[in-house]
Amino acid sequence: MEFLLEPLEYEFFRHGLLAALMVGSFCGLIGAHVTLRGMSYVGHGLSHAAFGGAVVGFTLNLNFYAGAGAMGLLAAILINRITKNGRIKLDAAIGIVTTAMFALGVAIISHVRTFTQSFEAALFGNILGITEIDLLVIGLVTATTIAAMFFLYRPLLFSTFDNEAAQVFGIRTGMVQLMFSFLLTLAVIASMNVVGVTMIAATLITPAVTARLLTDSFSRMLIYSLLIGAITGVAGMYLSYIFNTASGATIVLFGAFLFCLALPAKLIREKLLRSSHKNFFSDLMQSRLHGYRKRNPGPGGENP
Repeated sequence: MEFLLEPLEYEFFRHGLLAALMVGSFCGLIGAHVTLRGMSYVGHGLSHAAFGGAVVGFTLNLNFYAGAGAMGLLAAILINRITKNGRIKLDAAIGIVTTAMFALGVAIISHVRTFTQSFEAALFGNILGITEIDLLVIGLVTATTIAAMFFLYRPLLFSTFDNEAAQVFGIRTGMVQLMFSFLLTLAVIASMNVVGVTMIAATLITPAVTARLLTDSFSRMLIYSLLIGAITGVAGMYLSYIFNTASGATIVLFGAFLFCLALPAKLIREKLLRSSHKNFFSDLMQSRLHGYRKRNPGPGGENP
């Protein structure tokens, strides 16, 4: 118990642990939809756009979250617009829009060399520098994400697996997609100070892919992904304290470790499933053969 309680004596660790728990939870939840929709590159792209927005916001004397949020949301809307008619693929639109916004931020930093603000935390994460304001923002994003995923469960489920069928059933898929992009943007912005722009994609994708290896059920995948994300955040924080390593990087590495454990577990589960199916069909054939012999005895009454 001392091993678990000792780091909690420090306020910065308590703030960081709570932030990692919440970020891991909502990133895992949203990441399940991101993975199934084939949007793994979106989180990475939106984080770059949000970084550009943070730089623009600072030059305009705006709040960090205001600048990052505005640019991230603008990027999400532009991507949806560009890909709406299907002529331009999603990955191409993400590459053009988000890279341009990131480049804008870099250009401003290189031009205005009198910056007093360091954007290293936004790039690589600074979870130990989390403030009470950051915790409030992350808490609001967590509550909003969980509530939205609950109330939009059916529309998101339909539009994720069969967009055309969802439209037939009266679901406004365009609005659902826009709302999901908004939630994803909020998740990216709230995660920037925790894991940094460079590792947000891994925080979104790794728990979801790990959960996908463990189950074929959509509802269970959502729950597993949320739990894996939360466990990854908490365990990563403790490991970073023990080994004195960067917290964001340690969280991502622990998530990758869980994925490496889940991969052979899936292979073993599939092997056992195939073996059980093989035994089932073998027993079924033996049973049918035995019944046939009983119904059709040989000339002398013996079984053929």
